[in-house]
Amino acid sequence: MQNIDLAKVLETVSFIQNKTNFKPQAGVILGSGLSGLVEATDIEHSLEYIDIPNFPVSTVEGHGGKLIFGTLGGKKIVLMSGRFHYYEGYNMQEVTFPIRVMKYLGAEILMVSNAAGGMNAAFKVGDLMVIKDHINLFPEHPLRGRNNAEVGPRFPDMSEPYDTALIKNAHQIAAANNIVMHEGVYIGLQGPTFETRAEYKYLHIIGGDTVGMSTVPEVIVARHMDMKVFGMSVVTDLGIRDELNVITHEEVLEAANAAAPKMALIFSEVLQQLA
Repeated sequence: MQNIDLAKVLETVSFIQNKTNFKPQAGVILGSGLSGLVEATDIEHSLEYIDIPNFPVSTVEGHGGKLIFGTLGGKKIVLMSGRFHYYEGYNMQEVTFPIRVMKYLGAEILMVSNAAGGMNAAFKVGDLMVIKDHINLFPEHPLRGRNNAEVGPRFPDMSEPYDTALIKNAHQIAAANNIVMHEGVYIGLQGPTFETRAEYKYLHIIGGDTVGMSTVPEVIVARHMDMKVFGMSVVTDLGIRDELNVITHEEVLEAANAAAPKMALIFSEVLQQLA
């Protein structure tokens, strides 16, 4: 049984606050190969995950291992360069632990990005998709176990997991900068295998436009704590296509890196428009 360990969260928050008095307005999570956002950030301080008490350590190529404090779009952010995944062997409390730390450091908004497989015929490799909703197909839930009412409600409402006002702003920013940006539904799966051709078809039939192995647990935990959420997928491969469906992690990283500057611009300007 997994329970929210608030004492561990507060211990980690205290450690970070002893290293820096930085108070973030937003938390940002980078997906595979999306380090372009780090380059766009005016960095004031950074901590290695390995040095932070209670933090897991990312084991995936293309994911950094630092908690970065800085300014993006004129707003103070805490940025995870490298996230944690259920498929790495971590439980859901470990995967989502940094989100709780971000909230207790002061962040009221979570911005998440991911490299994802495209299942919509209108999508091309390198396109961006702002996430309007998600389907949770993970075998474990990050809120399973005894709830701590001090942290959030037993039954959080998920009717609007991604903030509609932030989505509207993103569309305006993309249009003003001639950036192709779709809107759609993200499906979160356990991984680590890429999907079979039949699975891609099934996932599209049930309503998915992109699919990946992250994001959903972090968003659930953010909404549990009443954080606003903005999410974006970079389409790094096409799951439904005529030719042989061979996908490599290297190709995913390459496509993500190419699209990262466009995503960084949208994230930056969405932040800039916050009150």
